[in-house]
Amino acid sequence: MLSKSQISFIKSLHLKKFRKEHKLFIVEGIKSVNEFIRSEYLVVELFCTENAMPNLVNLSRTIKINSISTVELQKISTLSTAQNVLALVQLPEDKDIETLQFTDTFTLALDGIQDPGNLGTIIRSADWFGIRQIICSEDCVDAYNPKVVQATMGSLSRIKIHPGNLPLLLKKRNVPVFGAMLNGTPVTETNFGNQGIIVLGNEGNGISEAVLKEIDYKVTIPGFGEAESLNVAVSASILCYEIKRNT
Repeated sequence: MLSKSQISFIKSLHLKKFRKEHKLFIVEGIKSVNEFIRSEYLVVELFCTENAMPNLVNLSRTIKINSISTVELQKISTLSTAQNVLALVQLPEDKDIETLQFTDTFTLALDGIQDPGNLGTIIRSADWFGIRQIICSEDCVDAYNPKVVQATMGSLSRIKIHPGNLPLLLKKRNVPVFGAMLNGTPVTETNFGNQGIIVLGNEGNGISEAVLKEIDYKVTIPGFGEAESLNVAVSASILCYEIKRNT
């Protein structure tokens, strides 16, 4: 049975402030939890219903397991309807983004992405297309926000997320920077080569002025209808596809 202090502690992790303080975040659902158990992330503790236990894989003795009722699980869940298992996972250590390697690979750089669903979908698309690292500007939504984690469907367990000062990073990079814009060269006519950083901007305002100064090549996804713009997560998927199709 969960104590009041346990419930209070886990619910505090719904907020970024306490995730950073305790260096823990929440993952929910059998599929996603199993992905994190199999990954390099450290799963610290599990809270699950009795019928969920047989579906969990590679359980280590270091993982503390709590068998609780569905009613108790609902009290700590971030979802309107709790799934059968909730995990507390250790946040990875922040890496100095100036030490990251950008040669011979492609990296997504996200400038001010605010919507958790969009960020989660971008992470999932990056995983599908084999892009392994994403840079998030300091004003992006937290990648470990429960809504982001849920939207990635486990893909977050395989993608390296690096928050930091995006304009400063781009000033020091040694690979071309491509910016997704409305007034660029069509993506189908762009030669991406075999390395680069792909920048996608805020859902409403696009790429910020400070980041725009560091863009080498503006690229666009041609439209044929009357919509004003394309959703940023959809744009990321199309760009990832075009990059992989030509490399």
